[in-house]
Order: sequence, then structure tokens, then C-alpha cells
Amino acid sequence: MAEIEIDGPYFEDFSLNQQFSAPSITITDGYAAMYQAITGDRMRLPLDHQLSAQVTGNETPLAHPHLVINVVNGQTTYPSQHVKGNLFYRGLILRKPVYIGDTLATSTKVVGLKQNKAKSGRPATGMVVLEMKTTNQHGETVMQYWRCPMIPCRDPAAVTGHDADFSTIGNEINASDIADAIPNGWNIAPFASDITGLKGTTLTVGDKVSIVARDTITCAPELVRMTLNIAYAHTDASKSYLGKRLVYGGHTISLVLAQITRAIPNMITVLGWSGCDHTAPVVEEDLIRTEFEVVDIVQPAAGGKLLGLHAVSFAARPNHDTDELGESKVLDWRLTVWTA
Repeated sequence: MAEIEIDGPYFEDFSLNQQFSAPSITITDGYAAMYQAITGDRMRLPLDHQLSAQVTGNETPLAHPHLVINVVNGQTTYPSQHVKGNLFYRGLILRKPVYIGDTLATSTKVVGLKQNKAKSGRPATGMVVLEMKTTNQHGETVMQYWRCPMIPCRDPAAVTGHDADFSTIGNEINASDIADAIPNGWNIAPFASDITGLKGTTLTVGDKVSIVARDTITCAPELVRMTLNIAYAHTDASKSYLGKRLVYGGHTISLVLAQITRAIPNMITVLGWSGCDHTAPVVEEDLIRTEFEVVDIVQPAAGGKLLGLHAVSFAARPNHDTDELGESKVLDWRLTVWTA
């Protein structure tokens, strides 16, 4: 009789070109409803099935692009079960729109390994760069991107010799990458109806927008479980160096996008991220606020405007000793959105 322990890999267990699989996931109305309940995102196409059909020409409703990203992230978490924190995302492009009923399959490959410098009294850790590729049921590439979790070593004094250069991992996406990601045949004229609030078409390069309303992080484990994310620190506080459950980074990003969508109500969709860095951890019940700057504007042949945004977000956390809120920067995000 065998005794088998199920556990995720430690840093010493990784090797270059190692590959991981995950269950495929069909995006359903249930997924859409749960995502909406957790984030409160006001992006119009996933909310309005009539508008979605008019714009996309597809009677099947469009899935929210960040629901897709969260599902894909969850599919990639077998290698990062012991994650201390996800340090960055690079080169994320939504190459194909995803509709309710589509099935997504994701493969994950190790493309870079670098052990962190040893520090007195701190157990050894390393950074693992993962390359993800997601296809739909037709074999079409929906997404391809890179992320970098920090993983502890099994041996607290381990010396692995891994010292890769990450500077060329997931280089900045360029204008042609984004142009290729604009869905073919969409008719954005229905967005011409009057929309209350700031219009993306009125923004100019250098404009800075501060969103006053903050959001409280809630239902963090629910989003994690829904997306098959199996990183321990998100559901088990004892596995987090903070002593509290670490909020999954995609949850923070999704709330930030919901704030940006409130600020730009005629946003059609998100096309890609050139980079996203988690600059500090987030825990449940943190209050999130966001500021962004318009850094680039392109007018595509498909109409509307492509806005390159640089968003920074801050978490306020109650200090129960002083009853004051201490705020820290938690996210530095560069994304491209398509507005009508």
C-alpha cells in the first residue's frame, strides 16, 4: 500500500521547457454572473446581450475579457501552488474575442528560472517565468502571455545556480500587435447613443484621471475557486507570509478595471496589457483606488480610439491600533483599451 502526498512544486523542482496542463473550461452564463457579482464591472458589451449582438454580429453574448483572463490565470496555477506573490505579467494580448459557450484550453511552460539573492534569516526563493498559451474549441489562439511567480525552495538554504536574464521576456506589445487584436467585422456605431460620463474620444495624451470611489476587496476565495486557481496562499492564511489570505492578483486587477470602466463608460473592450506589476500585496477588505494617465492614442481603421493607459492603484488598509488607513501602491499597469 502506497502513501502518497499531493503537493505543488518547489523552486528546485522546475526545469526549463517543463510543461503543465489543466482542465479545459467552458465559459458559461454562471461564470459571467459570478464575475459580475464579484467585480461590479460596467463594461457594456458583456452586460447587454442585445448590444453585444449588434456590435459583434454574433447572437451569442460576449464574455467579459477579464473573466477570460482570470479563468486562464487559474488554469496556469499548478506550478505556482506555493506562490509567495506574482511579480509581473508581460505581453498579454486578447487575440480572439471569447463568447459564452466557448471552451478554453491552456498550456503552461517554464521559460526562465532565477534564484533570488540570499538574505540573512530569509529562506531561499526563486522566480519562475511561465509562458501561457490558450486556445478555443476551434484551435484558435485566444491568448499568449508571460507571468512570474515567486516560489520558495524546499531547502531553505538551497543554492540552485539558476540566474536567467528576464529582460527579454514578454517584450512590450507594439501597435501592430494591438491592431491585429481588434476583432474583425465589429460595428461600433451602436455605441454612438448618449452615454453619461467621460467619453474616451475626448481624452488626449497626457490627461490624468483620478477615480474617487474606492472598492473593498471581498469574495476573494470565491473568485479563486471559480477559476480553478489552486495557489495555497489565496485560500489558506497559514501559507501566506502576511498571516492573512493573499488576494489573487487578478482580483485586484479586475476591480481596477471596473473602476477604469466607470471612468470611461464607452469602453468597448480591453485588447492587451504591455505590462502589469504587483508592487505590494493586497489582502481581503483592503480599499482599492485608481489613477490613470493617457500615454498613447491611435485611431484604428475599425473606428473609435485605442487608448494606451498607465494605471496605478493603491490599497488602504485599516490600522486597528490607530483607527487610521495606511495607503500603499499595489499595482502598476499598462493596458490598451478600445473606446467608441
